[in-house]
Amino acid sequence: MQVWPGQAYPLGATYDGAGTNFAVFSEAAHRIELCLLHDDGSETAVELRETDAFVRHAYLPGVMPGQRYGFRVHGPYEPQRGVRCNSAKLLLDPYARAVAGQIRWGEEVYGYPFGRPDARNDLDSAPHTMTSVVVNPYFDWGDDRRPRTDYHRTVIYEAHVKGLTMLHPGLPKELRGTYAGLAHPEVIAHLTELGVTAIELMPVHQFVQDHRLADAGLANYWGYNTIGFFAPHNAYASWGDRGEQVLEFKQAVRALHQAGIEVILDVVYNHTAEGNHLGPTLSFRGLDNASYYRLAEDQRYYTDTTGTGNSLLMRSPHVLQLIMDSLRYWVTDMHVDGFRFDLAATLARQFHEVDRLSSFFDLVQQDPVVSQVKLIAEPWDVGEGGYQVGNFPPLWTEWNGKYRDTVRDLWRGEPRTLAEFAGRLTGSSDLYQDDGRRPLASINFATCHDGFTLHDLVSYNDKHNEANGEGNRDGESHNRSWNCGVEGETDRPEVLDLRTRQMRNFIATLMLSQGVPMLSHGDEFARTQRGNNNAYCQDSELSWVHWPDPAEAARAGADGAEGDGGSPAAGSLLEFTRAMVWLRRDHPVFRRRRFFHGRPVEGTHDELSDIAWFTPEGHEMTQRDWQAAHAKALTVFLNGHAISEPGPHGERISDDSFLLMFNASAETLEFSVPVNHGRQWLVVVDTARPAGVLPGSGPKVAAGDRVTLIGRSMVVLQRPA
Repeated sequence: MQVWPGQAYPLGATYDGAGTNFAVFSEAAHRIELCLLHDDGSETAVELRETDAFVRHAYLPGVMPGQRYGFRVHGPYEPQRGVRCNSAKLLLDPYARAVAGQIRWGEEVYGYPFGRPDARNDLDSAPHTMTSVVVNPYFDWGDDRRPRTDYHRTVIYEAHVKGLTMLHPGLPKELRGTYAGLAHPEVIAHLTELGVTAIELMPVHQFVQDHRLADAGLANYWGYNTIGFFAPHNAYASWGDRGEQVLEFKQAVRALHQAGIEVILDVVYNHTAEGNHLGPTLSFRGLDNASYYRLAEDQRYYTDTTGTGNSLLMRSPHVLQLIMDSLRYWVTDMHVDGFRFDLAATLARQFHEVDRLSSFFDLVQQDPVVSQVKLIAEPWDVGEGGYQVGNFPPLWTEWNGKYRDTVRDLWRGEPRTLAEFAGRLTGSSDLYQDDGRRPLASINFATCHDGFTLHDLVSYNDKHNEANGEGNRDGESHNRSWNCGVEGETDRPEVLDLRTRQMRNFIATLMLSQGVPMLSHGDEFARTQRGNNNAYCQDSELSWVHWPDPAEAARAGADGAEGDGGSPAAGSLLEFTRAMVWLRRDHPVFRRRRFFHGRPVEGTHDELSDIAWFTPEGHEMTQRDWQAAHAKALTVFLNGHAISEPGPHGERISDDSFLLMFNASAETLEFSVPVNHGRQWLVVVDTARPAGVLPGSGPKVAAGDRVTLIGRSMVVLQRPA
């Protein structure tokens, strides 16, 4: 075999049509072997003799796409000094574009003998571990163009590749649970009809099935256990793992783009699947443990701000390079449109505290590729001072956990909620305005993958995670949920009516709030996990989306009927969700790009304020009204003539005006239509009705009229411009 010197950059395996360049970083290694793996179980070892700045490299003519490979690192194994080199362990390339196989758990993949964590284990891991794959980078993108949807027009749909597609009746069985299934016309039609503009995929970077979960007969379903930051997860490919997963993922992105849907990836750059000091040796640990991980004072152990056993070392230039190279790769080569960063507070821990001036944010800010896509932070981690909602730099948007909590509190009837709810409804200016950000920095959600589904939020007071095998101790215990009087499933009509009304309340509130709304997959037809609020290990029908029967859904959508088994008919809620998404998309007053001023807008002929707040009696809210503990109802006036931001060509934006009436109390209340904010109004939304939305057919009301809102319902009135 010919071995040429090759190049130190780019890192990873780079195929050029005639051969492949291999480059890998390790400051700890004395010697590194590149091992080419053959289907008969044998391997060919090639020493990487050329070194530039601790990057060892070689070019191998004739090595083609589909070739499996790994590294063996020769060097010290001294855990007390934070060094864990072990040539018996075949290591994944941190820059591998594809990964083949899965781990067969046993002592072979660990760097130490079980029971003796400071000793060295020389069992060969090659037959038991995953392998890196050389990938052909060439792909015909055709006329693919990024949708580049502005934030104010964005509606995000959080989804799991397998969970969304596994039970879809319109998909061939061989495509269910795969990237190809995600790109199937049936799935894309659902997304486009629903009105979403971006799909946010739960982790698709190559991840590992945990040893503990595998032994328990469970699985790491969510995928927050990354080992390959450049490789699409191979189990989601329908036709192979020797690079086929890369092609299939690209085909899915291309198909979604053709439908005008952006692809956002949920990415996990805060830790890896190698866990704590008792975890396996799969890649980074064996290459250069101290360069990749944040070690404790006793260097046998790891500093953990993620709850997973380790945290990446965010002051290491090699970790920062890895993350930035990975982000650019997914944008330039895979054509994704943005990222949601899991436990993003950890990325800001350059030293100990969360620091918005950390190097990671500087690198993102100046990067000409990464800075131009959507960047969404999950603004917390489990470390000290980790809750950082509102504290990320101006380029970033954030999952607004305070929005989630406040909206849940309002609709379950918590006292003293109105004032904070008003702030969340209008874009959370208290969190974002002081650093130059706008309402669109707030990613609003009532539910997500982590916690109760929408159906379970209104059906359970307590978590029911027994199936996870942890004695129901895992998962959040304070969910701000309310079961509407009965825990779990029921056939009591009055409870079912209240639950479906509450779900409509949450969806309507979400779609009428300033900011960027995010739906969790399946909530549009009341998906349930039977009260499990931490289904991370449930790769089963408990977590998969149960798609409604099309005929039943059509009937339910027409008459608002209730379904069997305590769940609302999927069609009724689905039609309501669609209507609310499109109401938002049709009216710029619900998706303003600037915060409200609370006064008339200069340059318009409308003397009314851009927003006004009223008691149910139709009087403007006073400080006493806001602070009243018992107050759980209000009316909000949104002035469509007082939108301060201009259109794309500098033109003035004008819209219809709306009155949003919220009754979060248990009693029926009479709301008076304010007398000075419009003469004639049309009821367009009433969550007390099974259909919920009344496009063009609702009753008309006049200024001073009284509108009846039953307990826990909301009504929307529209006044044409």
